Amino acid sequence: MQLMELFLSQGWSVAFACAAGESEYRSDFEQMGVSRHCIELNKSSFDEFVKQLQPTLVVFDRFTLEEQFGWRVAEACPDALRVLDTIDLHCLRLARHATLKEKREFTLNDLMSDTAKRELASIYRCDVSVMISDHEMELLQQFFKVDAALLHYTPFLFDPLSDAEINAWPGFAARQHFMTIGNFLHEPNWDAVLYLKHEIWPLIRRQLPKSELHVYGAYPSQKVFQLHNAKEGFLIKGRADSASEVMQRARVCLAPLRFGAGIKGKLTDAMQNGTPSVTTDIGAEAMHGSFAWNGAVENEPAAFADVAVQLHQNEALWKHSQQRAIPIINQFFSKEKHGQLLLEKLLITQNNLKQHRLNNFTGAMLMQQTVSATKYMSLWIETKNKLM
Repeated sequence: MQLMELFLSQGWSVAFACAAGESEYRSDFEQMGVSRHCIELNKSSFDEFVKQLQPTLVVFDRFTLEEQFGWRVAEACPDALRVLDTIDLHCLRLARHATLKEKREFTLNDLMSDTAKRELASIYRCDVSVMISDHEMELLQQFFKVDAALLHYTPFLFDPLSDAEINAWPGFAARQHFMTIGNFLHEPNWDAVLYLKHEIWPLIRRQLPKSELHVYGAYPSQKVFQLHNAKEGFLIKGRADSASEVMQRARVCLAPLRFGAGIKGKLTDAMQNGTPSVTTDIGAEAMHGSFAWNGAVENEPAAFADVAVQLHQNEALWKHSQQRAIPIINQFFSKEKHGQLLLEKLLITQNNLKQHRLNNFTGAMLMQQTVSATKYMSLWIETKNKLM
């Protein structure tokens, strides 16, 4: 959404093409000035669609979409700049998840997976890959030896918090209890909820017997609602109509993430709503640079619970933590700074596209192999579907 808003601010014409089904919660793209198009997987109808559209720049949402549509765009619109919005480094998230399940320490060798091969191939096939995490930028360049010219760092793009917004934050006395939020279909979020339920929340309740933890998230299944226990103060709330509203009612946001990648929207939501948070090293990774965290970062359940209780009970500490969010949002996630740098990167690459691609022989080789393999697999699936 932030990328589309950035492109619109330049007077660009923006089209959003999606293969997913309709949702009652989808954004109103038409009101934004974005044209919306339904596309299908493994269908040559996309080729005609993109030929007629003739974009000068195409953004793929995650590497799996580039695998599906990248070769089609390359054939139909060879001069279009192909940009991969990685969202996060999937091979890193999956490797951390695997080592957690195996109850051992993560090492860089765990990154050498089939997912990594697919993801890196997608990065090489594209002209620019937008990385949301500076930690993942470093991994790609130092460990995987990806040419820096193929990468660009762009975190979340936020307007600065105004004095009016900051002054409108509910104060310490106007808030109560703890909260956590996150899509339940996303494995790191589900693991964090279970971790809270079984390891951390009992320790907090031992110190604060009347406290409550409000658990919000989209797509709550029966297994999620089975965790609800009013006597324990562990309350499954389901989807929140407004993340800002539930954030501003809570005194402390808890996010004990034990694996994951990229940067975490729940934690920037907390910052933007003046809600101090407690998270882990993985939760805070690539989220604050040299700025102090707006709360605390702890990895062990007992220490996590203790500092959460301190934040909830100590008004001076709470207010001090709340203020720490302001420079993180205003400077680390500066829309003006990072938005301009991204636009410059895209325009410079587009203006020198021929030489840029000549410098990326690996990408050209992978594209040729992809067209040979993926193209004919896709055409086979399309033909098979017609016969069924």
